[in-house]
Amino acid sequence: MLTQKLYETDVYLKEFTASVLSCEPVNGAFAVVLDRTAFYPEGGGQPCDLGTLGCARVLDVHQREGVVLHTVDAPLSGAVTGTIDWARRFDLMQQHSGEHLVSGTVHRLYGYENVGFHVGSDLVTIDFSGLLTMEDLARVEALVNEAIWANRETCVRYYDSEAVCPEDYRSKKAIDGRLRLVEFPGVDLCACCGTHVARTGEVGIVKLLSAVKFHQGVRVELVCGKRAYDYLAAVTVQNRTVSGLLSAKPLETARAVERVQSELAQARQDKALWEGRCFACLAESLQDAGAVIRFEEGLSPDSLRRLCVEIMAVCGGRCAVFSGSDAEGWAYAIGQEGADLRGCIKDLNAALNGRGGGKPDFAQGRVAAKRVEIEEYFGK
Repeated sequence: MLTQKLYETDVYLKEFTASVLSCEPVNGAFAVVLDRTAFYPEGGGQPCDLGTLGCARVLDVHQREGVVLHTVDAPLSGAVTGTIDWARRFDLMQQHSGEHLVSGTVHRLYGYENVGFHVGSDLVTIDFSGLLTMEDLARVEALVNEAIWANRETCVRYYDSEAVCPEDYRSKKAIDGRLRLVEFPGVDLCACCGTHVARTGEVGIVKLLSAVKFHQGVRVELVCGKRAYDYLAAVTVQNRTVSGLLSAKPLETARAVERVQSELAQARQDKALWEGRCFACLAESLQDAGAVIRFEEGLSPDSLRRLCVEIMAVCGGRCAVFSGSDAEGWAYAIGQEGADLRGCIKDLNAALNGRGGGKPDFAQGRVAAKRVEIEEYFGK
């Protein structure tokens, strides 16, 4: 006996009664079949509904050959009342309807097919068969939101089969048996078994977040409805914080960041210039000093390298420069002109719990040892 699918005729049905036809133990849970259900089973990129059946929690819902299987955490029998997790259902309706509006608009404007769709816990992804730029996304987003605000009614209709359907609709695959079409007038007509809002206005808003190359096309990330509201609210809070830190108006933070980046780049150039002068003076003081080991504070890996190169060029022996602390470990740069230090570096890493390498005459890495242990290793 096929399950009567109440969600196909009333997606706003939050509670219903049904009779348990079977209840079988499965992997520590129970697989329940009802004579009718309002729980949407996972499929078509849309996750299943959750909620309760009687005293049991609904953990998963799938469909097999027209029969809807409810995985629950307690055995059931007789008549039961089902309650849909409505917040989850409505969120999924917003995401799925928003996806149709985006896919239909992309298909109309660029002719690309939706070749993959997934509703995740935080965002929606759509895979398209062609490339889209950020300018393309902006155009699509504007048109989709205009369609939402027009608050058009969603239309659902059925045909006995694809063969008798006279309409041109989107579909990823051939469909056996009854055909269900979901239409957002003027935007999209698509074969779909999922749950959708009754009017486009209920989607609220669609925000396209990104488009990255995926196979021969792009993967677009988006959020719809309350997810879009929550996302934009979080972005606003973050931008308000950035605005305060930069002493800039909320709509001028990008320009302020560009200014800070420019100032930072100049500061780095100035730092590198003064470091270079200091390193040259230090190297001069170690002219012909032979083997040198130095511990310096707060050097970046690049600064560590430059200081070591300056010293090894004049000291006439092996130069080892370390920067860090006993608590966090020590970064090193070790070099000697014309020498092959590979064996030395291998022994050092083994003795001081380190990692690193480089050219025969120069290496950089890091050791997890105390300063006194490093000094003892070098015989100081």
